[in-house]
Amino acid sequence: MAGPRRDTRGIVDAPELFAQVRFRRREPAAGLRPYLEHYWLIDWDLTEPYVSHLVPHPSVNLVFQRYGDDGGAARTGDAGFAEVSGIGLGLYTQKLEGRGRVCGVQFRPGGFRPFAPGRPVAEWTGRRLPADEVFTPPAPPSDVLDPADEDARVAALDAYLLALRPEPDPQAEHAMALVDLVRTDRTVRRVAELARVEGLSPRSLQRLFAAYVGVGPKWVILRYRIHEALERAESDPQVNWAALAAELGYSDQAHLIRDFTATVGVPPTAFAPR
Repeated sequence: MAGPRRDTRGIVDAPELFAQVRFRRREPAAGLRPYLEHYWLIDWDLTEPYVSHLVPHPSVNLVFQRYGDDGGAARTGDAGFAEVSGIGLGLYTQKLEGRGRVCGVQFRPGGFRPFAPGRPVAEWTGRRLPADEVFTPPAPPSDVLDPADEDARVAALDAYLLALRPEPDPQAEHAMALVDLVRTDRTVRRVAELARVEGLSPRSLQRLFAAYVGVGPKWVILRYRIHEALERAESDPQVNWAALAAELGYSDQAHLIRDFTATVGVPPTAFAPR
């Protein structure tokens, strides 16, 4: 890895989000980089509520959270909480108000299974559940959320995840490589093409993705294409949607717009630059 990625793919109206909150990505310790995309840190102090929207990546996240007008507690007497957030299938919406802090861990697609090897990753898809139901020992929210120093928060995340002792898994590595291929190679447009490149049957590919990624390869292909379409819609007021549809492997413009609208909730034209 060359450090955390700098793109804003998946974030709806990223400039507005960055105007409302302090958002950073940080690189994990070397021993964790084979499994993690990055850490993501958010702090806010708002005079008016703000609602953020995200088209999720095909990644599981571990999220340490603290909400409250005083920046201190999610609930009275609570030092914060940690949850595992499986892959979100639809648009993710979060209302932020007052003061708060979030420290998140975004696993690489396929990289979560070595930390929780007992269950297929598909079991977490579409679910959010307390981290202590997934990991032993339980995740310590206060250790991560309390430090005022950002480096100390990153160090606490490193220490906790390294203590879980993820074991190298060739199948996880294979799944991560396949998702990276889908993300970076626009010529991979169909599950059958991906299976043929890897010398796998489509059924074997489906099983690998269910066990290690959490969603099927067709879903991953579609999600990355929608991310690209969203980024284009927000940055280019003169998008040629017919040409983009062909570029992304769609049979026609209408098909792309239907998928975009179903995923994001509004048509692409709603995200034209203001």
